Amino acid sequence: MQQTENTAIVLRHVNYRDNDRMITLLSPTRGRVDALIRNCRKPKSHNLNSGELFALGDFMLTEANGRFIVTSVNLIETFYPLRVDYDKLAFGTYLLNLVEAVAEPDQEQKDLFMLLLHTLSRLAFYDHDPKPLLAGFLLHFSVCQGFRPRLEHCVLCGKRLPEEGELFFDIEEGGLCCADCRTPGVQEVLTRAQADWMRMALGSGSASWVNTERLYAPTSVLKKYVENKLGRRFRSGGCLPEM
Repeated sequence: MQQTENTAIVLRHVNYRDNDRMITLLSPTRGRVDALIRNCRKPKSHNLNSGELFALGDFMLTEANGRFIVTSVNLIETFYPLRVDYDKLAFGTYLLNLVEAVAEPDQEQKDLFMLLLHTLSRLAFYDHDPKPLLAGFLLHFSVCQGFRPRLEHCVLCGKRLPEEGELFFDIEEGGLCCADCRTPGVQEVLTRAQADWMRMALGSGSASWVNTERLYAPTSVLKKYVENKLGRRFRSGGCLPEM
């Protein structure tokens, strides 16, 4: 896909008046953009699908009275399979909510945009288990936001982690800790395979995340970690299948 300065993904929409919508876009070059799209709810509107969640397109915008207005859209992809599968819809909506929570206006968001685009594509068009896909997204999302988890040394004592034995993930400190520093009931228990999976996933793309056993991906732990760093829980997260 060739990106332009108008390429964006719809993260959120709210109905406005009889036939319009206010939409929130993520642009790789402009960050978050809130705009009005007119007549997109009319059955025969040429913008009928452009105001839906997940819609990817080139959005031409004009500014009037301090508000952006969509004047035309070249729709590229709707990610339609996400709309007809409840589990995929739940995962996809959660991704949008995470991105919306951090996207800022007038700030370049190329890495975050590409992460979202690639993850939505995998989720919509491939028959993968979505849980490792979400785990990989959460890891790379944490990198984009500046809180990459520390996986090589204990976050409490600083010593290099042992090659054998149990490991633990400290949500507050943001990384693995050794058994000597563990406080029972505080850190999350991880298998050695889960720790190795995180190291692998941080250095690879989405194709590698999904071609692994589901149990290797500590999805629930990473979900807790990211939500703790953002300081909030998301209602859509409660709709996800059991981790």
